[in-house]
Amino acid sequence: ALTAAEYFRDEEGKDVLLFVDNIFRFTQAGSEVSALLGRMPSAVGYQPTLATEMGELQERIASTKKGSITSVQAVYVPADDLTDPAPATTFSHLDATTVLSRQISEMGIYPAVDPLDSTSRILDPNIVGNEHYAVAKTVQETLQKYKDLQDIIAILGMDELSDEDKLVVQRARKIQRFLSQPFFVAETFTGTPGKYVPLKETIRGFKMIVDGELDDLPEQAFYMVGDINDAIEKAKKMQE
Repeated sequence: ALTAAEYFRDEEGKDVLLFVDNIFRFTQAGSEVSALLGRMPSAVGYQPTLATEMGELQERIASTKKGSITSVQAVYVPADDLTDPAPATTFSHLDATTVLSRQISEMGIYPAVDPLDSTSRILDPNIVGNEHYAVAKTVQETLQKYKDLQDIIAILGMDELSDEDKLVVQRARKIQRFLSQPFFVAETFTGTPGKYVPLKETIRGFKMIVDGELDDLPEQAFYMVGDINDAIEKAKKMQE
C-alpha cells in the first residue's frame, strides 16, 4: 500500500492520504519473521530490529517537491501500556497522537480521548496562536494537577484538600465533562442530536472554565453539550 502511495506521489504528483489499520500488525509480522530466522528477541519479546524497521517504513511517508503522503494510523496498545516498545516506537515518528482511554470511557465521556497522553507537534504559539496555546496548556496543567491529587482524594477524601486544590478539582471535572461531545454518527443510538462546535467557541469555553468565570455552574451542566452557551443554558434548566 505504501509503495502504491509512493507511486502516486512521485510519478503522478498527487497528494495521497494513506490509512493504516493497524500498524501493530506490521510490528507483529516482523516479530514472527524474526523468530523464524532465529534472532535473539529484545525487550518484551519483540524483534531486535523493531526501531530500524519502523523507522524505514515511517520515514517513507513524507512530502516531496512533487507531492505528499499524509498517513492516519490506528495503533493497538498492548495491555494499555503506552511504554510498550511497539506503540512507543511508532509514536516517536508521528506528528500527532490521539490516545483513547478506557478509564475515560468508563466515566461515560465520549469521545474517550485522553488529553494528557495525546500529543500534537503543531500545538505551538507560532502555529495555533498565543490564546489557543495558552488555553490548551492551562487545561492540561489543571487536568494534570487533578490527576496528581486523585490518590489523596481516594485515601483522605475531598475535605482534606486546601481551598485552592478543591477549586482545581472542580474546574478539572468540568473540563473533563466539557470535553465530551454528542456525535452526529451516534445520534441513532443515543437519541441526542449531534453538535458541531467551531474551534473559536471551543477555546472561548475552556478559557471561561479555567479563568473561573463558570465556578458557580454544576459540573453536570458541561456533560454532552455543544458550546459553552449550551452548558450555561443547561445549568439554568437544572436550577429550575
